[in-house]
Amino acid sequence: MGSMNFPRFAAVFALLSGVMFGHCAIAAHLPEIIGSIKPSIVGVGTSMALRSPRDLFRGTGFVVADGYHVITNAHVLPEEMDFRNKEKLVIFYGKGEKGQLLEAKKIAEDTVHDLALLKISRPMPAVALGDDAEVLEGADYAFTGFPLGLALGMYPVTHRAIVSAVTPVVMPVRNSKQLNQRLVTRLRDPYMVYQLDGTAYPGNSGSPVYERETGKVIGVVNSVFVKETKENLLSNPSGITYAIPVRYVKKLLDRNNVAY
Repeated sequence: MGSMNFPRFAAVFALLSGVMFGHCAIAAHLPEIIGSIKPSIVGVGTSMALRSPRDLFRGTGFVVADGYHVITNAHVLPEEMDFRNKEKLVIFYGKGEKGQLLEAKKIAEDTVHDLALLKISRPMPAVALGDDAEVLEGADYAFTGFPLGLALGMYPVTHRAIVSAVTPVVMPVRNSKQLNQRLVTRLRDPYMVYQLDGTAYPGNSGSPVYERETGKVIGVVNSVFVKETKENLLSNPSGITYAIPVRYVKKLLDRNNVAY
């Protein structure tokens, strides 16, 4: 029998061990990251005392910056509010079945990128914003939100996903009949979004997409606004999820003088 080249074997073993244990370390970090992210995840909706049900969930949001600001999708907010009957924009927070609500105020919207900035009256734990310039196709991320709303209480759900593609927000249309004003607007100013292989539901709109190792947010789930553009040619839309890059969140914060 030939003798083993121990130095070479040791080097290979060390390399493989580093890869395996590095992967395990990332996997081990995710439960801790989820635990740190959850206190920053909120429901977004409206409340009106004379309505039944009084509280209506519309989507997910997450706390940023100084803890007084919340990011969500613009389409999550109602187009009109019934101020005559004292309807209020609110966030839902807490843990378990006993959720609480806090009145919120819309500070600004970026309708092109379907983002909205809200302000609340007391601080909550905030997430850190990452650098989406470093996002790579095939990399692993996670997103946390309320896919089924708050029917079961304040129980945020986390999904793992890879970035399947970095893709333009619009798809070409086959004929002019498929054009509408929203599509025309996006065709004039297309931008890149992240396509994820994790399935999101309408309640996930506004959920943060974050690095599994650090918890830094690199995007915002958009399960309606982008999908209706990119999948408008499909009779049976797929379970593909899209996310708006966090650079547009930062620009929205910058325009409103909110440090992050």
